[in-house]
This record gives sequence, structure tokens and C-alpha cells, in this order.
Amino acid sequence: MRQIIAGGYAPAFYSHASRYGAPMRCLVVLAHPVTHSLSHAIAETAVDAIERNGHDYRLIDLYQSGFDPRLTVSEREGYYRKFDQSMLASEIGDLQWAEALVLIFPTWWFGPPAILKGWFDRVWAPGIAYDHAGDLGAIKPRLGGLRKVVAITTLGSPWWVDYFVLRRPVRNVLKHAILRCCAPHARLTFISLYKAERIDARTASDWMARVKKAISGL
Repeated sequence: MRQIIAGGYAPAFYSHASRYGAPMRCLVVLAHPVTHSLSHAIAETAVDAIERNGHDYRLIDLYQSGFDPRLTVSEREGYYRKFDQSMLASEIGDLQWAEALVLIFPTWWFGPPAILKGWFDRVWAPGIAYDHAGDLGAIKPRLGGLRKVVAITTLGSPWWVDYFVLRRPVRNVLKHAILRCCAPHARLTFISLYKAERIDARTASDWMARVKKAISGL
């Protein structure tokens, strides 16, 4: 699958007859600049598992496709009027198409890469992922069709720093700030792979097994 991943955004999707019922429409979003990284290897495993389980999928490699994470002036000015979607038609179409979302990324400084944060800023925007309330109260979700989210992230730190010192910030933001507001029916599976800078072959094999199991649960 490396050729698909390294080639950047794939506008087509791949369809197979599912062994477990109707296939789901899966959007895979990869955010790592190095093509021989652990994140890319995880993405290969995830895509292979998606195919084997008979789902349809689209793959976006944010770095290889040259995605610009910066909000434009017109996009930001339209956040409370009419959001400017003119530069994001493909990305918006992918998000609205998806029933399942698979996010693969490293955690840096206990946050996602800037390019992934920018994908949320620009693509999960008003009129797309949610609507503002007329009184600027609680926002109204629009991604009712997104049913499952699998997030897989690597960290250099040990697990206890993430859990007890930082209180799992990336998971909490994704679950409570993003999905609850935009896709409240989506079930989140969050996989954190710790001490990723010092893994051996056995640990890597165990991690890939966890990825396959998570995808099989879609």
C-alpha cells in the first residue's frame, strides 16, 4: 500500500464486498512528513485491514498532498457569516462522504501536528461540520452520518505522563471538543502507542495487531 500512501490524496475510493455486511465508507487521514515513519507503516496496516474487511475507503496524506493548514482571511471572516468553501471542495466532500474516520498521526508536544490541527480548523468548519446557534449558544452538529472514529497516535513519552500529568489532552479534545459537538453519534476508539522512539520488532508487531483489531471493529 505504500504507493497509494506516498502518492498523496487519492480522489477515487476502493470498493469491496464486505464479509461482515454492508461496507462502510472510511476516510483515512495520515499526518506525518516522513514516508518511512512508523505512522506510515501504521497507515499501510490500517488500509490493508480496511480492504480485507471489505470497506470502501479514501486516503488523504496531508503532507504529500500539500494541504495548507492555514485559515485564509476570507475563511476566518466567514466563520460567523458564510464560510468560504471555495478552496476546500475535495476535503469537504471527503468528510461529508465518510461514515468512519481513521486518523493516524504522531503526538508532538502533547498535541497533533499543525497540519492536522489545520485540517480540523479549515474542513470542520461552520456549515460543514456544525452550525452556529442564532444566539451564539451551543453549536449544532452536522456530521450525523459519521458513526465511528479510530485515532492512532504515537508518542515518545511513557503512558503515565500522558495519563496522569497531562490527562490525555489529544484524546480529550478529539472526543469532547470536536466529536461531541460535530458528530455526537460517532464512537471513538483512541489508540496511543507510547515510547515509540524505542520499540523493538515484537512491540511493533503487537502494535500492528492492535491496529488491525481496531479496524476490524468498524
